[in-house]
Amino acid sequence: MIRNSRYLTLLVVLGVAVLLSTSTIAGDHAYVGAKKCRTCHLKEWKSWSTTTMAQTFEVLKPGERSEEKVAAGLDPDKDYTTDPSCLKCHTTGFGEDGGFVDIATTPELAGVGCEMCHGAGKDYIAPGAMTLKNKEYKLADLLPLGLVEKVSEAQCVGCHNSESPFVGDDFVFDFEANKDLGTHDKFPLKYSHE
Repeated sequence: MIRNSRYLTLLVVLGVAVLLSTSTIAGDHAYVGAKKCRTCHLKEWKSWSTTTMAQTFEVLKPGERSEEKVAAGLDPDKDYTTDPSCLKCHTTGFGEDGGFVDIATTPELAGVGCEMCHGAGKDYIAPGAMTLKNKEYKLADLLPLGLVEKVSEAQCVGCHNSESPFVGDDFVFDFEANKDLGTHDKFPLKYSHE
């Protein structure tokens, strides 16, 4: 009997430890991945998922876009999927709290997802912030939670700059000409959030 109660106590303690460690890990993630955005923004997600932004992690794999890599002075047979200088622009949130770690740990953050332009989603998908039942929330309510109100040139030039091996030293990103290219089609929101 004593042996069984010790065993039961040990199981309870281990179970609580696992639950606490799991919730702590989940709570630490600032990024949630584009599939979470899909819940409310299905049309945008479908449109985005076919773009080069969504598929940009694939470019890092050996044999992908070989001619472009050779022209840029890169080895087309090298695996760049773990190269930090590449990951910052080919994944979501690399190097940031809760961002991309590696393809095994955070596959949902491979590619340039919604959160790179619109802000990390952890806080605005939290209970009470924005839910499918709350159709009356306002955009202003979400701004303190990290939502980016308007995508700016500064967000784009973090990656679209002359540090990229695919452009020359004299490259200048034309924000106005490119801001809607390669992202997603714009659709009217089902519910007004003004």
